[in-house]
Amino acid sequence: MKRRFFAPLLAVILLLSACSTSPSEKAEVEYPQLTNKVQKNEQVVEMETSMGTIKIKLFPEYAPKAVENFITHSKNGYYDGVIFHRVMNDFMIQGGDPEGTGMGGESIYGQPFEDEFSDKLFHIRGALSMAKPDLPDSNGSQFFIVQNSHLDPDYKGEMEQAGYPTEIIEAYEKGGTPWLDHKHTVFGQVIEGMDIVDKIASVEIGAINKPVEDVVIKKIKVK
Repeated sequence: MKRRFFAPLLAVILLLSACSTSPSEKAEVEYPQLTNKVQKNEQVVEMETSMGTIKIKLFPEYAPKAVENFITHSKNGYYDGVIFHRVMNDFMIQGGDPEGTGMGGESIYGQPFEDEFSDKLFHIRGALSMAKPDLPDSNGSQFFIVQNSHLDPDYKGEMEQAGYPTEIIEAYEKGGTPWLDHKHTVFGQVIEGMDIVDKIASVEIGAINKPVEDVVIKKIKVK
């Protein structure tokens, strides 16, 4: 299904770009999702699933509360045995709800926490992002990994008009979900195991996009 950009997104992109860098500085900005190398200010986790292991780097500099929430839950075993309760091929895989229904889970803060949007993080293929109700600042424990690899080519022109960086537009040509930018908090990027994400996304699903056979997160190891 084709989704379109709206004026509020254009305003947010332009505002963040104007506040963060001048045109001459913009070329020097590093977009951490575009490299598999792990920087000093990043953290790494290995998500062991029943279908294989996914290695992800996290961005505490840009999404500190989301990263702290994810790492603390991982260390405490909160995600151990949790299933991917919502799987949509050529879109995303979603987990993080101990109830396995998509209605449960909570943050480490005892209440939903605020969104953390950045002009350096985007919903390109392989992005790890917070899943939440359609309300601002309602993040809990659920997350999703973007699997989409067939972005509508019409988006290139729309992203150019919205002021997206050239490097990010090129990254989106490999897939992604730009209509989720500045609506959900990106806080990580898959650096190994996208083949596993693709395998999970292609499983047989039943009602409400739940896999017929459970795909389980065995453990998330913080490296």
